[in-house]
Amino acid sequence: MRVYALIVAAGRGERAGGEVPKQYRQVAGKTVLRRSIDNFLYHPAVEAVCVVVHKDDGELYDAATNGLRILAPVTGGDSRQASVHNGLKALREIGAPPPDIVLIHDAARCFVSPEVISRVIEGVRTAGEGAIPALPLSDSIKRGTTHAEESVDRSDLWRAQTPQGFPFEAILKAHEAGAGRSLSDDAAVAEAAGLAVRIVEGDEANIKLTRPADFLLAGQRLATSDVRTGFGFDVHRFEDGDGVILCGVTIPFEKKLKGHSDADVAMHALTDALLGATAGGDIGDHFPPSDPQWKDAPSEIFLKFAAERLRAMNGKIINVDLTIICEQPRIGPYRIQMQARLAEILGLGTDRINVKATTTERLGFAGREEGIAAQAVATVRLEAAS
Repeated sequence: MRVYALIVAAGRGERAGGEVPKQYRQVAGKTVLRRSIDNFLYHPAVEAVCVVVHKDDGELYDAATNGLRILAPVTGGDSRQASVHNGLKALREIGAPPPDIVLIHDAARCFVSPEVISRVIEGVRTAGEGAIPALPLSDSIKRGTTHAEESVDRSDLWRAQTPQGFPFEAILKAHEAGAGRSLSDDAAVAEAAGLAVRIVEGDEANIKLTRPADFLLAGQRLATSDVRTGFGFDVHRFEDGDGVILCGVTIPFEKKLKGHSDADVAMHALTDALLGATAGGDIGDHFPPSDPQWKDAPSEIFLKFAAERLRAMNGKIINVDLTIICEQPRIGPYRIQMQARLAEILGLGTDRINVKATTTERLGFAGREEGIAAQAVATVRLEAAS
């Protein structure tokens, strides 16, 4: 099912203060809007991202999204509800088939996690109805103005978050039916049209940046480094040929490795290690072998994608360690060349890249010289952007 994200960034955000609308303010070196877009752009289940913007924010939007492969922006309306409606209509008219599922997200929630996005998508897929992330209320709830006049039962009360996911055609019709009304969020629009909306688990970290203090807390949160480790493993069998490609280096040999792309087993393992460190699934999620565009493609495309995904999360590679497992060909004479090629692709010094080889003492498929395996470990640090 095609999943698109529609990010709403047409508001003024006056309560947040600052010289520009809050979605264009920077948190640890990156705009709030860019952070929100990245969360969806690099989610393996999201096919496309579109942003709804204010008519006066063209230059700010262009600067915040420079270099991103997303759909053309849509001009918002005079209310959030009207802005979402404009965005949905635009997705209906883009020329390609419209999405099956649309995720509607407030740009100011720039800390939404891949897990929350996945739960919302699964909620829509499972039952064919709306799904929103929400958290139960933990504080005692009082009703009153200057005095507490009544205690309110909180057992069935929830704090709604975004993204809010819906079957695309159903939420578009709901917005058409609710045009001109003042409803609190897209779930309310859906409810008014009779569309069921289920609740999935939200996340306390998925805050909406609203006031100046929220930006202070967000900066403090990103100031702390987050060190992660990812592991990758891959295997390719031999077939008739005249050389194998490992780490982007062609090694003359009487066979080659079989695969849909160039079958660079070492680079595939390293790509998976980097994706693993960023909770980004695996290489097949982003570059499925069933897609003919990746036939015979150089594997550096995959590795560059994983590295860019890491950079988009304010991440840096600390070091990578790669082990190639085979009896033949001999890897030793090419190790330095391999390290240099990986360093070039990843933008690292060779002192942060280790390539080594081992055999299985003639045991197993590698010992029988049926193919080559590779495993990789990547250590990365997620930190505030420079």
